[in-house]
Amino acid sequence: MVYLLYGTKEFQINEEIKKICKNIDEMNISRYDLNNDLLSLAIEDAQTLSLFEDKKVVIIENADMFTGSTSKDSEIVQKYLDNINENTTLIFIVHNDKLDTRKKITKLIKEKGKVLEYNDELDTISLVRKLFKGYNIDYKTINLFIDRIGNNPLIIQNEINKIKIYKGNDKNITDEDILNLTIKLIEIDIFKLIDYIVKKDKEKALELYYEMLKMNEEPIKIVVILANQFRIMYQAKELFKKGYSEKDIASILKIHPYRVKLAIQNGRNYTSETLLKYLNDLANIDIGIKTGTLNKDLALELFILK
Repeated sequence: MVYLLYGTKEFQINEEIKKICKNIDEMNISRYDLNNDLLSLAIEDAQTLSLFEDKKVVIIENADMFTGSTSKDSEIVQKYLDNINENTTLIFIVHNDKLDTRKKITKLIKEKGKVLEYNDELDTISLVRKLFKGYNIDYKTINLFIDRIGNNPLIIQNEINKIKIYKGNDKNITDEDILNLTIKLIEIDIFKLIDYIVKKDKEKALELYYEMLKMNEEPIKIVVILANQFRIMYQAKELFKKGYSEKDIASILKIHPYRVKLAIQNGRNYTSETLLKYLNDLANIDIGIKTGTLNKDLALELFILK
């Protein structure tokens, strides 16, 4: 069987791969990334019988020959699709929101294999309920969890697994468990802080800043994270306006696609000029703190009060 899994929902793609590989021993699962590995080696692996048992799985990441990419790998895939090894499950993964349906190779894999799309928005509350299946957790506690952790499905899964391990046989999840066992991500509050700063809501901005300080966040660290986020929002906004996809932007900026998605979503609220202005202001604060001309404890506070 041949699969093509594509879309921006990495968590859902990974869940589908787990289902496909459910009854396959890890020894018989091979993984390739076409950003680093040759497609010919992956296809050769798919054509070869397993030494351990009849069935094997070969997973090929970043199979961009099915997109608008100018990759020359299409001929190799076409030859394999004309003579599929029935003992191998071959999985192509495309981290892009769409395929190039005009391409012969895309039409061929739709005919010979199974193409699955993962672009739909995942309901975060439903995901948390699903991952906490068998546990007692109320709606208020779920929302507290999401407020602290954010919407990244991979982080959500990791944090819930951590809670389950700690709780053992105790199936009751309380607010105290969430507060004591999870780490509030500063990146979540950074977007709120940015919004308060740009909207000149000084009271809320200062309140949130002081909360961060209570969490033992260093002022210089907050400055750097703020500046970095303004930079990503500005760059992502400009690249998106030029027609680049989220995946292309992630590759150019060398950051995770989820961070690009958040940057584009939040960047829509501000003009490029506004983002650039605040980025320059924060860069000057960073220089001032490092050269000793600005007090690190007061610099960001004065910036918020401007």
